[in-house]
Amino acid sequence: MNEVVIFDGVCNLCAGTVRFIVRHEAGPRLRFVPFQSPVGARLMREHGFDPENVKTFVLISGGRAYARSDAAIRITRYFGGAWRALAVMALVPRPIRDGVYDLVARNRYRWFGRTDACMVPTPELRARFIED
Repeated sequence: MNEVVIFDGVCNLCAGTVRFIVRHEAGPRLRFVPFQSPVGARLMREHGFDPENVKTFVLISGGRAYARSDAAIRITRYFGGAWRALAVMALVPRPIRDGVYDLVARNRYRWFGRTDACMVPTPELRARFIED
């Protein structure tokens, strides 16, 4: 489990983000796990996050955890083509990036909705998800 994205499995925006990542990755390097799963909760705790009070998705890469806008920007390194240019967002000062990130995170259910159960990956994606 070297490169893992931990996300909110009941958030429509978060599930859509996972699908976006999969479509735009240069190669299938990232794996995914909802923080609501036992594995996701354990990984969150291991990296200093409270799985009962999650306000961010997390990228674990090389044994290090990245959160909020830093995680989003680092994920762009896995993209192919012009999508890699999104890394330019790193030029925006972190307080501004994280402020926008936090605004969206606080309102994600209201703006994008949520489901009653975690995202169920398609058969093609199942191998990319970490199961309990």
